Amino acid sequence: MNGIAGAQRRGWIVGAILSAAALPGSLAAEAAADAVPDFSGRWGRNAFNFEPLPGQPLPVDNLKRTPTGQQDNNALVGDHKNPILKPHAAEIVRQKGEISLSGNAFPDPSNQCFPYQPPFALSMQLGLTILQEKDQITFLYNQDDQVRRVRLNSTHPAKVTPAWMGDSIGHYEGDTLVIDTVGMKIGPHSMVDRYGTPHSAAFHMIERYRLIDGAAAKEAAEGHMKQNGAAGLGGNIAVDPEYTGNGLEVQFAIDDPGTYTMPWSAKVTYRRLSGSWAEQICAENTREYYDDKSTPVPTANRPDF
Repeated sequence: MNGIAGAQRRGWIVGAILSAAALPGSLAAEAAADAVPDFSGRWGRNAFNFEPLPGQPLPVDNLKRTPTGQQDNNALVGDHKNPILKPHAAEIVRQKGEISLSGNAFPDPSNQCFPYQPPFALSMQLGLTILQEKDQITFLYNQDDQVRRVRLNSTHPAKVTPAWMGDSIGHYEGDTLVIDTVGMKIGPHSMVDRYGTPHSAAFHMIERYRLIDGAAAKEAAEGHMKQNGAAGLGGNIAVDPEYTGNGLEVQFAIDDPGTYTMPWSAKVTYRRLSGSWAEQICAENTREYYDDKSTPVPTANRPDF
């Protein structure tokens, strides 16, 4: 073999080796591009309601406080003077608060066995399980067997048929799951929070789910619990105090010009749960045992047959 041919052969061998060495890296890069964050499993929180986002318009908050300064979960009196509310929405919140101050519970999805529409579910539900599939995300909530399904890599129909959970489509942006929801059906107990704040047919919500550092999740969750009071501890839902892994943060933004004067945002923070997941079913009952009275039901003065 002459010198030129030998050099060419050596060059070919080196090139082949370099190409082979580069192949796993290329495959790894493709795999990384296709990878999605793992949100699967059970998550929970210790307190109701939304957490505010710095620099953003505040969601409706509770005017009623306990002697220690925490929100009074036994009296849901929403701040009807919140500037995000249009006059008719503010009046609805005010009326709900008056009912609550009278010692009665105003009807909501929880006490009426009604669908927990988003973001009411974020405000009320303390525990959830996330199931991730190729074409769908399923959210299972611990209270009242509530289920929500989100199509992945899809589009909204040209004409959306209103549904209790709306039409939700999702996609991944790096480490974040983004969910876009429109077409929310309006019913007698439709509301976005525990204070009865309404929504209109123009409701549009964007949610962003991402994993955050465990210490940051603990700080946010415990800080929120100090403001809102503990709920779920030692009962059906209990956050694992020993878990040091990532938490789950959900930021959401709502744009509904039929109800609000401006778009507004908030978040919730979840941590991993411990213990078993107990079944919790809503049972319709006209007897309000907590107030020792019966709920009025429609009656007729004469038969309709």
